[in-house]
Amino acid sequence: MKALLLIDIQLDFLPGGSLAVPGGHEILPLVNQLQPRYELVVATQDWHPANHQSFASQHPGHPVFSQIDLHGLPQTLWPDHCVQGTPGAEFSPQLDQHRIEAIFRKGTSPEIDSYSGFFDNGHRKSTGLADYLRGRGVQEVHVCGLAADYCVYFSALDALQEGFAVVFLEAATRAISPEGYQQARRQLEQRGAQFAAE
Repeated sequence: MKALLLIDIQLDFLPGGSLAVPGGHEILPLVNQLQPRYELVVATQDWHPANHQSFASQHPGHPVFSQIDLHGLPQTLWPDHCVQGTPGAEFSPQLDQHRIEAIFRKGTSPEIDSYSGFFDNGHRKSTGLADYLRGRGVQEVHVCGLAADYCVYFSALDALQEGFAVVFLEAATRAISPEGYQQARRQLEQRGAQFAAE
């Protein structure tokens, strides 16, 4: 079975949000059109505590987008975003949610970031997503959402490592950095991911 995985289509990643992905809103009509084609639709949701250590606000003297070492892992310092219970953490109201069967929240530990929907960035804890998909008989995941060069990329990478076939739906993703996305795309292709223009 194939599953559609919707990655972080949340207000803080859309225009007007604190960490807006350029053109992020453009994917919404296509994401809604895609959903009826799949037996299973699953979403991920960035869900950070207010004191999350990936936030530049927690590291005085370190500007937004600078790099630090966080408990042994390289960490980009982000603007505060997708804080639990805030409007920015909510899914876009333009996202059709009625076919989403399960939502996997990530980035909930203040000590470690979590780009992937499957694991935190250190692969120290699983979200349970891979087991859920296997339990539903899924062999192939199609990924889309925000942002192509971060959370969609790392989710696709982990899906491959967990043994799923992966199709990256390019038209239904947007990247923070075009250069970063091209690098991510090459790495996914080398690991066997397929790319679909639609």
